[in-house]
Amino acid sequence: MYTLSVLHSLSSSQFSKFPQSFKINGLSCSSSSSLFQNVRKCSHFFISTPKIDSFRVLAASLPEAQSDEPSQQPSGLVQSLQLGFMFATWYLFNIYFNIYNKQVLKVYPFPATVTAFQFGFASLVVNLIWTLNLHPRPNISSSKFKAILPLAVAHTLGNLLTNISLGKVSVSFTHTIKAMEPFFTVVLSSLLLGEMPTFWVVSSLVPIVGGVALASMTEVSFNWIGFSTAMASNLTNQSRNVLSKKLMANEEEALDNINLYSVITIISFFLLVPCAILLEGVKFTPSYLQSAASQGLNVRELCVRSVLAAFCFHAYQQVSYGILQKVSPVTHSVGNCVKRVVVIVSSVIFFQTPVSPINALGTAVALVGVFLYSRAKRIKPMPKAKAS
Repeated sequence: MYTLSVLHSLSSSQFSKFPQSFKINGLSCSSSSSLFQNVRKCSHFFISTPKIDSFRVLAASLPEAQSDEPSQQPSGLVQSLQLGFMFATWYLFNIYFNIYNKQVLKVYPFPATVTAFQFGFASLVVNLIWTLNLHPRPNISSSKFKAILPLAVAHTLGNLLTNISLGKVSVSFTHTIKAMEPFFTVVLSSLLLGEMPTFWVVSSLVPIVGGVALASMTEVSFNWIGFSTAMASNLTNQSRNVLSKKLMANEEEALDNINLYSVITIISFFLLVPCAILLEGVKFTPSYLQSAASQGLNVRELCVRSVLAAFCFHAYQQVSYGILQKVSPVTHSVGNCVKRVVVIVSSVIFFQTPVSPINALGTAVALVGVFLYSRAKRIKPMPKAKAS
């Protein structure tokens, strides 16, 4: 292009001196004159010189270098605000789930059917998210399915057992028992993953176990079904987390946290529906729904609260997995500890649950132990000295 501009600037008399055959960049033209040699030199100057090339690269890269520095500061602020919003919605959805779920289970005492409905609603939301391309749909091979299936079984049992407990005892007591989760995490991690806990981690388990025992002895709504199912849900949920850690360690089988939860939810729905029918029968007929009216909720109120509980159930777990992708597991554990405090306090206030001073002390000690556990997980064991 630059060569043509130089040729165009020549006068017609000068241009007439060119012979009829020469080559420019492999194209057949004509030239043997000294003038054409001058044109070639000029064209070389216009086409490529180190100074011009280096100036062009510098000029192009300068705005990028200038724009990088100021953009980092607001992005950090935006990220912090986004994370704070996610934690707030996590807590809010969890509070409302426990309130609506408890209201439903009080008048409709079929926890397997309720849990299956929640899994079904969550499965619809997951498929809607994939259909709208809000999150990429995963490709599940047969090997991935085999690896995920045990997680789905544990997830199904964990949520079913939690709902059984919530139907039998108060929300605050169920969540006090679920503060024992770190104890099961340590035991299962050492058995299945070979991870030996540090002294500080083991020490933090003492107030957790002691606090739960103290709260259980003074719980007004205590019964063995509610206590044992909440304790069993700790075992199944932490089994799911440990098995999930093993799965995510295998890069070929790994899924991102949101897709892993989504696939587990869909599998759990198909696992629980036949089990719910086998255990409880078909309990979603109009006659059974009408029976809730005698307990204080009409059919419309029961359906609305069931849908709201199912929505909050999916939302808080989806947000929880989203947070886990943005922060470390230890930070997520601290947030989960705070969430449990918020849920216990809000449920006591909403349901006006009677709490004795010793019961409150036991709950507080257990929750402090959970916080100490999350802090102890930050302490890395001292490396062993190498023998000289």
